[in-house]
Amino acid sequence: MRYIGVDLHKNRFTVYNATTGRYRDYGTNKVGIASFIEECKRTEGTGAIVVGVESTGNTRYFKRQLEEEGIQVKVINTMKFKVITESVKKTDKHDAQTIAEFLEKDMLPEAWICSDYSEMLRRLLHIRRQLVKAIVTTKNQVHSILTAYGYEDARATLQSKRGRQAVLDTLGSTEIGLVVHLLIEMIDSLDEKVKQIEGKIEELVKGDKAIELLQTMPGCGRITAWMIRAYTDDIRRFRSAKHYAAFVGVVPYVHNSNENIRHGKITKHGPELLRTAFVQLVMGMRRIKQVQDYRLMKRYKALQRTKGSGKAIVATARKLTHIVWHILTYNEPFDASLQMVSGYENNRSMQEKQLA
Repeated sequence: MRYIGVDLHKNRFTVYNATTGRYRDYGTNKVGIASFIEECKRTEGTGAIVVGVESTGNTRYFKRQLEEEGIQVKVINTMKFKVITESVKKTDKHDAQTIAEFLEKDMLPEAWICSDYSEMLRRLLHIRRQLVKAIVTTKNQVHSILTAYGYEDARATLQSKRGRQAVLDTLGSTEIGLVVHLLIEMIDSLDEKVKQIEGKIEELVKGDKAIELLQTMPGCGRITAWMIRAYTDDIRRFRSAKHYAAFVGVVPYVHNSNENIRHGKITKHGPELLRTAFVQLVMGMRRIKQVQDYRLMKRYKALQRTKGSGKAIVATARKLTHIVWHILTYNEPFDASLQMVSGYENNRSMQEKQLA
């Protein structure tokens, strides 16, 4: 095996070849990457070429170019590789050499690179989120102006196009009316952009079985389903529901010292938007009258009374990660008769025994 460490940046990347002990810089473009690939192939020695590189914004493109030429690429999980992030010596050459050395010892924590499909879904959801934030900010501006000039609270009125037009009709051609008119035009335009993005997402996810299964859960609308699907990617990479819950970041820190076990706050590891999706799922279930008798929701209400809403939401979100793992792993819709995580686990155990 021949090991090469790469410190990748936007415009250039530094390479350390563990076989030759040499450093070299290349441009992060087609010419530079092609030159690097040729250099890799000329490297003396036997066995496959393995390249280690940190996960950055352009790693996906870099990885694809190398793999098309038969070069194995290992992407580093920088959150778990503190040797570089916490190093007192931060140079491109040093980082590239460190990557190569740990790669040779098989001690690099690998990052998961999601599919192109999930990556596109994430990007569209990110654009949608930015647009929604802009709408909220602009609505708050309108509300602030109306309040400052003594008009009635129009926050709820601003939610619909008809309501916004009613506000404009009330203000007429006054100076404040002209300002608010410009802001409402911005809201209407942004609203149309959101609808366009959602249309693009609908086209992209058409026929996605995982999203269809997720929406069988009470309270799981299309936006929540899209977010869970995008940031989970391939559920098969999680060996168990516990591993999935840990990835989402809704499990607590565990401090184990001298036979004393103490649980802290949740880790918040993993994508923030995935945790947000599970919180939205809990909030959605809270609003549905038909599910209030579920044991899951009864447990939520009990925790809410004793621990408060925040902890109750997190605990319920953690339970829902287990249910989602079962739904996606076994390609089965939500089963209202099972209701709790234990119900899913016991049902699966019974099915496996019957097959055996």
